[in-house]
Amino acid sequence: MAHPETATRLDFVGFSNERRELLAQSREMIARAMGPALDRLYKKIAAHPETARMFNGASHIDAAKRLQSDHWGHLSGGAFDADYVARVKRIGARHAMIGLTPQWYIGSYSVILDSLIETIGAEKGAGGLFGRGRGDTRFDQIRAIVMAALIDLEMSVSIYFEQEQASRAEAMAAVTEREHALSELLGAINGSVGAIKTGADEIAQASEDLARRTESNAASLEETSAAIAQMDQRLKATAEAAGRTVERADGAIATVDTGRSVAEEAVAAMERVSESAKGIDSVIEGLDKIAFQTRVLAMNAAVEAGRAGEAGRGFAVVADLVGALAMRSEEEAKRAREQLTATQGDVSTAVAAVQKVDGALAAISEDVGRVHELLAVMANDNQAQATAITEVSAAIGVMDRTTQQNAAMVEETSAAARNLTTEVDRLAAQAGGAGAGGAGSGGAAQASVRPGLTVQSSAGARMPVAA
Repeated sequence: MAHPETATRLDFVGFSNERRELLAQSREMIARAMGPALDRLYKKIAAHPETARMFNGASHIDAAKRLQSDHWGHLSGGAFDADYVARVKRIGARHAMIGLTPQWYIGSYSVILDSLIETIGAEKGAGGLFGRGRGDTRFDQIRAIVMAALIDLEMSVSIYFEQEQASRAEAMAAVTEREHALSELLGAINGSVGAIKTGADEIAQASEDLARRTESNAASLEETSAAIAQMDQRLKATAEAAGRTVERADGAIATVDTGRSVAEEAVAAMERVSESAKGIDSVIEGLDKIAFQTRVLAMNAAVEAGRAGEAGRGFAVVADLVGALAMRSEEEAKRAREQLTATQGDVSTAVAAVQKVDGALAAISEDVGRVHELLAVMANDNQAQATAITEVSAAIGVMDRTTQQNAAMVEETSAAARNLTTEVDRLAAQAGGAGAGGAGSGGAAQASVRPGLTVQSSAGARMPVAA
């Protein structure tokens, strides 16, 4: 029993049960003719680059031949049942997938039918052409074979059109969905354009304000950099002066140390004078004793001269002179002791004065040492401050250059924000126009696919679209 999809076709072309029987009677003849016909077909397929690339080699072609021979064997049985319909749909879908377009598919049927007719026509009798004579059924068999082949061809090619119809429906659904999405997007854009424009205006205004403040900061940084450069120079000069002062303090310390050495030598010399004075005092004391003894001797001599009377008179004179000389010696010794005592007092006073000078020099040396330490600390601090100020000056220089660059960037940002405002206005106008014209785009898209146009198949081939 014929399948519902084939029954209508068979009835339309008048493919009656009688012709199905004629087709079944031709089955063996078709099987004998199919081998040479397929050889001829695949020879032509291999000769054309567009069809040859659909096969991977001889084994692939042999497999295709077997499948095609089996299909013709089933077709020649005249069943046109569900198995036949499933087979045709499967073959048509496979051909569409590998890119065998209708032009090659129909051409293949032409080559096979030509070979079949030629073989069948030459199979009975040697007369070449045949007619509808009594007992010659070849004409009716060929008619049945051609009608069956055309029905099979139409069902196979319809697979292409069914796939294209499905692809077109999917494409239309995708277009409709995209139109809805685009409409929603345009609505969102229209809703956001105002906020974007407000934000762009605020960015532009803020950028201009920032540019002014940045320029002001740049000017202040430039002035600060100049002031710090002057401070740097002054600190360096102060550090140099402090270094020279430290050198002067070192010289003063050396001078004070020299003075202390001289004072210590003077004290030592005076102590030696004092010791010498003590020796002179011993000598004076010895002279004083000698004068006393001489005076005692003179007194004894005068006594003896008095005893001698007139004879010792001259001796008495000598004794008086010796006594007078002894008295003068005592007086001179006394004066020398007094002078020596005064000298010793002066020496003691001088020693005390020199010791005071030495103490003062020691105090001066200590004070100068402390001043030296303070000056050294000041010099080091000044040097550290000079180094720090130099680093600060360098950092401020970098900040100045960075601020200048930031000012330029802010100006560019301000210009970009103004351009953004202009572009937002343009986008708002375009979005408004697109939204107004989007309502009729669905009908236009649907009207753009019409019968007779060609569309791209899933296999990459182009084919006509059914009405």
